[in-house]
Amino acid sequence: MLRKILIGLGIVGVFALGILVTRYFYQSQQIRYVENSDVVLEKVKTVAKLISVEGYFTEVYDYKDYWGYDLSWFRKKALVRVKARVSVGYDLAQLKIDALPEERTIVVSNLPDPIILSIDHDLDYYDISQGTFNYFSEQDYNRINTNAKQFIEAKALESDLIATARKEGNQVLELMRFIAESAGWKFVVRTEAGGLEKLLN
Repeated sequence: MLRKILIGLGIVGVFALGILVTRYFYQSQQIRYVENSDVVLEKVKTVAKLISVEGYFTEVYDYKDYWGYDLSWFRKKALVRVKARVSVGYDLAQLKIDALPEERTIVVSNLPDPIILSIDHDLDYYDISQGTFNYFSEQDYNRINTNAKQFIEAKALESDLIATARKEGNQVLELMRFIAESAGWKFVVRTEAGGLEKLLN
């Protein structure tokens, strides 16, 4: 009986010693990482955009889907915190500024309306659960990312960002008018209807 106990202890001791030696061996080895990255510049495009305001949003997005019945086996859900920076301003690609030296007049036309120029967002996933027969796939994560961006865009449009951007745009026009008139020139803004105004309201 004592012999069996000693044999058992010996086996346990050898096993423990093997674990310690293996752990020491791997800890003493330097881990080497091999990473490859190929970056290709596909297109260069000249843009003329003026960002006049930025809004910062933090929202919680609740995602859930299920098959047939809302039971735990068929349901997957995730709670996602979305942090985003929304840039609002003007795309000046169609803006026209004409100088008329004979009349000492600067005419600005084709003024764009303020729009959302970009949305930079980060997602933090937490409280993720999935059912036995319904689990998250790469397409699901892509869908959540797209939906979260659309969610932020809708919130931004509901906010006062567009109105604030319009006010900032008018201040830029006012600055241009001040500079032109300080140099002895007239500054007019041509509206879509064809009329001339000193400054858009």
